[in-house]
Amino acid sequence: MLDLPPQLLWPLVAFIGLCLGSFLNVVITRLPVMLMQGWRAEAREALELSEEVQPAFNLITPRSICPACEAPIAWHDNIPLVGWFKRRGRCASCEARISPQYPLVELAGGVLAVAVVGIFGATLQGLFVLGACLTLLAMAVIDLRTQLLPDALTLPLLWAGLLYQLLFNPLLLPSAVIGAMAGYVSLWSVYWLFKLVTGKEGMGYGDFKLLAALCAWLGWQYLPMLLLLSAGVGAVVGILVQLTVPRLRGMPMPFGPYLAMAGWIALLAGEPLMMGYQGLL
Repeated sequence: MLDLPPQLLWPLVAFIGLCLGSFLNVVITRLPVMLMQGWRAEAREALELSEEVQPAFNLITPRSICPACEAPIAWHDNIPLVGWFKRRGRCASCEARISPQYPLVELAGGVLAVAVVGIFGATLQGLFVLGACLTLLAMAVIDLRTQLLPDALTLPLLWAGLLYQLLFNPLLLPSAVIGAMAGYVSLWSVYWLFKLVTGKEGMGYGDFKLLAALCAWLGWQYLPMLLLLSAGVGAVVGILVQLTVPRLRGMPMPFGPYLAMAGWIALLAGEPLMMGYQGLL
């Protein structure tokens, strides 16, 4: 456990969370592009077309640029929160607006870091939970932007959940394995029932994998709570969006962000909520 006086611990934790949130912005913007490039390369290979030469593009290369004018972003403009507010949300070169996603994700990273350390302490267990919370944050924003929940995030989250139980709650490992299976099958069943009744797809396979991952972290006992929380949050947010943003009426809404919100709640406040939930039954 990291043993620091509170006046040093909390600013350090918040700063680390902000920096991790800044890195998540890179993941959020680049991972879908990397996936598309990979799928395009696989399609060209399947069609026996010549290989397409692409410049290096990953989470490290190239350096950050303005989406509008492609001017490189100076290092001091990449300082979490400070850079965006210093430039008032605009590019230093072309004055184009920079999405508020960037400071919001950074701020969310800082808040999650402080919340996790406040609950679990500056421990290895807390580090695992923080990793899960930040992964959920990245997936929620990617799903909002692209309606994708990449396997590159959902599957490591699932395996990390099983490892978490093995390391810190070995007696609950069977519950986590059953939970992963039950979480996947539950939404898979809803998907096919909805498709048989309406002929439409109500959600994607990434949603199944995300719920399976959450149940690996929490155990099968949390499955009803996760479904209730995600459906409840989704209903409230969906109604508000439909009422306040007319152009989005009738548009498909991703379910991943609501599962992520339910996961945050269950990971950070699951035990008291579970006791209250069981008391109502």
